[in-house]
Amino acid sequence: MAYTAEDWPISAALLQFAPTGPSGGHMNDADASVWEGVFREIAEAGFSNTDLTDSWMRPGDLPAARLDELKQAADRVGMGIPAISAIRRSVIDARNGEENLAYSHRTIDAAARLGCEVVSFGLHQALTQEQQAQLWFWTVEGHHDPVGDEGLWGTAVSRLQELGRHAAEVGLLVSLEMYEDTYLGTADSSVRLVEDIGLSNVGLNPDVGNLIRLHRPIEPWLDVMEKTLPYANYWHVKNYSRDEDLARGVFVAVPAPMESGLINYRQAFRIALADGFQGIICAEHYGGDGLGVSAANQAYLRRQVLPKQPGYPLGTSRVAQGRQTPAAASTA
Repeated sequence: MAYTAEDWPISAALLQFAPTGPSGGHMNDADASVWEGVFREIAEAGFSNTDLTDSWMRPGDLPAARLDELKQAADRVGMGIPAISAIRRSVIDARNGEENLAYSHRTIDAAARLGCEVVSFGLHQALTQEQQAQLWFWTVEGHHDPVGDEGLWGTAVSRLQELGRHAAEVGLLVSLEMYEDTYLGTADSSVRLVEDIGLSNVGLNPDVGNLIRLHRPIEPWLDVMEKTLPYANYWHVKNYSRDEDLARGVFVAVPAPMESGLINYRQAFRIALADGFQGIICAEHYGGDGLGVSAANQAYLRRQVLPKQPGYPLGTSRVAQGRQTPAAASTA
């Protein structure tokens, strides 16, 4: 049955939560009561689901017993964990690609043990020192995947196929997050990558917010949505206000609530629904009270954007309705 505004699963990202615990150690080593406190804060903001963004903690590096503690901490609060987003762990990183591939496999196993439905991976790499020094890291260009390097492209395809097959074996979807200057950095390149991978449980996370915030010319957001949403099986949603002065070459973008930024999410979801999208949504926001703005974004989606009644027409997307059973994944 198709989702409605009332029951559509929307998770909170954990971008605003620090990876260090009260004792100064990494959040992976924190007591389960600390994890429970974070889940409780998310619940009090109005969410019943969270995306275990690995900038907060790394589920793929937790032993089985601690994963069970994590799940129990979430259960005590009534918090669902439908997704994990593993970020800045590119499997084609020249220095750390093989290590990142192994970490990604561990993350898939962790997601299966936690009862997740989807794992989101990307090809973006660690922030440079110059990026880390900025108020907004996206104002400075970081790593670029080399255009036209068919050998590296082939490595990306084969390693992501490997992850997709592993995920299918344990009943998970894999979603590939769009991010500037990577092989997932334009609509056409992202679609080509998914089609070359050719697995029915591997789709796109069309996070167009990552693209419209750049302080340079950008691909029109509506073009990106129309090309990528037929392949979407998970979706990080956020928005930015943007101004351009082409004559002076000036481009400015800052985070904004979903309903007031450049992307018209009412229009984007109309396209997504026509393409059969039924994936989990993850609300994100950078800066300020990121959790509070994410909660307002969730309310906006449920109040104004998502369908109020079941039975709305669904198209047939390449990723069949976005939430297919992935065990049947095979090469196309």
